[in-house]
Amino acid sequence: MKSAIVYYSFSGNTRRAAEALAEYLRKTSEVDIMELKALDESSSFFKQALRALVRTKAKVEPVSFDLSKYDLVCIGTPVWAFGPAPAMNTYLSQCRGLKGKDAIAFTTYGSGTGNGQCINYIKNILNKKGVKICRSFTAKGARTRDKGYLESIVNSPN
Repeated sequence: MKSAIVYYSFSGNTRRAAEALAEYLRKTSEVDIMELKALDESSSFFKQALRALVRTKAKVEPVSFDLSKYDLVCIGTPVWAFGPAPAMNTYLSQCRGLKGKDAIAFTTYGSGTGNGQCINYIKNILNKKGVKICRSFTAKGARTRDKGYLESIVNSPN
């Protein structure tokens, strides 16, 4: 089995969740990890939140948008203003090769407000692209440094 983990991380929380997921998946799968890097990201939290709220897409460093060679596709993002970060919006709009695949959507969050809305948004896009099964998990950003916490949520996605 071959798995892809595509994620965006601003503060490192989503990166830690992606690494924990990779560690778990490596028990049964070959894993490729792709970190999205936004080229036009503001350092202002307010501007970032506004861009996320209106579902702006970001310019991203080149990555593979073709996921056809993977059996499992995992998509991870922080929750910004009830949705994914702009870099993830770009990836979700351009990725392809998902028909019949299994997927895991995962988020990291601060307050939890908008977390369910963000997961549902990602799942809807993946389902429209033909994903067969989409599970999910979420991680409170402040707790992503706790390896035991991450292992417990990564090992049992919904």
